[in-house]
This record gives sequence, C-alpha cells and structure tokens, in this order.
Amino acid sequence: MNAPQSIHRVSHEIKRRKLEVLRVTDITPRMRRVTLQGPELAGFISLGTDDHVKLLFATTPEEQAAVDNFVPSPNAPDGPRPAMRDYTPRRYDAASGELDIDFVLHGDGPAASWAAQAEPGQFLYIAGPRGSLVVPDIFDSYLLIGDETALPAIGRRLEALPSHRRALVVVEIDNSAERQTLTSQAQVEVIWVVRGEQDVLEVTRHLQLPGGELYAWVATEAALSRKLRRVLLDEFKLDEGSVKAAGYWRIAGSEEE
Repeated sequence: MNAPQSIHRVSHEIKRRKLEVLRVTDITPRMRRVTLQGPELAGFISLGTDDHVKLLFATTPEEQAAVDNFVPSPNAPDGPRPAMRDYTPRRYDAASGELDIDFVLHGDGPAASWAAQAEPGQFLYIAGPRGSLVVPDIFDSYLLIGDETALPAIGRRLEALPSHRRALVVVEIDNSAERQTLTSQAQVEVIWVVRGEQDVLEVTRHLQLPGGELYAWVATEAALSRKLRRVLLDEFKLDEGSVKAAGYWRIAGSEEE
C-alpha cells in the first residue's frame, strides 16, 4: 500500500517509558544532547520530524507515584502531577536502541535544570509521541524558521530531505557560538540571526524564497510565530495549507494562552 501523498496525521499509542542516560554531549555552549537507551524504548515510533514527547520530572514521592502510574491527560486522575515539558526526538535509532534529546541550557525550568546535571546512569521518564504530522516528499522546496528550541526539528527535517530538494533556513540564536552544523543531501542555505543584533521578522520579510511548490514551517516564541505566519500568508501569499506555525515557548509573564 502506497503512503498518502498529502500532509496527514498519524496517532500513536501513548506509553510511558523509563530510559537510562547513555551519554551526554555538548553540541554548543548552550545546547546539550542527551542520548537515552533502555529496553522500554522498544516499539518507539516518531514519524514526523517535529514530533514531541513529554519529559516527566517528579520531585516528590507523590509525583513519582503519578509517573509510575502514568495516565495520559485528559484521563489523568486528580492529584499531584510531575512537571512535564515537550521536546522533539532529535534522533531515534531502532537498531542501536538509542534516542537523542537536545536541550537548550537556558538556566531555569525542570528540563533545562535536569539536563545541566545529567550524567550517564541516570534515568529519565518520557511519554509519547501522541501523534505525528507526516509531510511526505511532495514539495520542491522548504522554508524553515525557528530559534534554538526548533533546531532539533529543523535538523531532522534537513536530514530527511533528498538531494533534489532545496531548503532555506532562518535560525535565531543567542550568539554566534550557537551555530550548529546542519547536514542534508538537499541544497541548503542557512541564515543565522543573532538575537538583539537582527530582527527575525525583518529578515524574513526580505527573503528570496526558493522556487517551486514550497512548504513553510515556523517554530519560535508564540507571539512571534503568529507574526511570521501572517508575513508568509499576507506578504508572500503562501498557501495556508502549506504553512505550519507553532509557538514553542512563551515569554514569562505574557498573556499568551
């Protein structure tokens, strides 16, 4: 049976997994890769390059009990629940039984704090993905706009592209030391935007988009993602069905829902 030749969603059974830290690698000064392994990783599925798993961080015996008896929301019973954060699986290798998760070391929050002290032999609980948005190889070119939090998904997308595709990538980073090596068989142009020195919205407005049928993907701070989406739809006249914009985080104290 041929795979659907259109963007489509696939649902997965949500399973809680207890995984062991195999190794920790610093990709840049502010990006740390944690490689996980364990028998409970068997059967893990991640079909979309921007999938999300939930990482579970228990700090009390009651929260740990909720992790041990994990029930996906909204079916979870009332009571103490662990902190949960969404992260993109950067790499899953079924043959070696390894899963990579990349963390931005921004200094606060349960996930960043855990990653900053992570060592081989420690354990991390994950759940999901709940589902995958599958974008088949039906586009001539790709526009990928994000910040550090989007780099795992951007990296996966670029690695999945064949040689006859083109990609234009715009990434906002904290400083020039946060540039990563992004590999792809496709023809790729990467524009690194240093936060505070350039404005992502203005950089986007002046882009020369690659030709052909284009798929645009945006993942930044929530309010900025909405503004970027409007630029792509209103100023570049892109088709709404070929533009996905997500808010990966919110400014502290904002009124974003």
